Amino acid sequence: MKDSMWGYLIVFLGVLAMGVIWFIANSTRTDQHNYNLLKETVESAMYDAIDLSAYRADGSIVMDEEMFIKSFTRRFASSADLSNQYKIEIFDINEKPPKVSLKVSSKQETTSTGEVVEFDLVNNVDAILETTY
Repeated sequence: MKDSMWGYLIVFLGVLAMGVIWFIANSTRTDQHNYNLLKETVESAMYDAIDLSAYRADGSIVMDEEMFIKSFTRRFASSADLSNQYKIEIFDINEKPPKVSLKVSSKQETTSTGEVVEFDLVNNVDAILETTY
């Protein structure tokens, strides 16, 4: 009887350890996905928002703020994980030189211990568009 209880304890601890490992791996994967998505989306949206008429007129690179916001939200929404809720905060947009500062946050939660545990995943990006002309 005593040996079987040790067996049950080892099995229980193994299942608990696998649950913790799964949650940490899932949080890390979600954070990495959010960061890569944010970085690539900001870069693409900045290229989309370049004002071609100003570039053709005098060669200056100017970004249209409204076009950037439209392009960024469209691209981010099309590639984001649908099981998460995201909060996008845009802090600064400069049109000349093209510069953007923004933050995307989402929440991860688990109920493995019987109570809800939440983690905030926050990614910040400060991007300056550099081109050769």
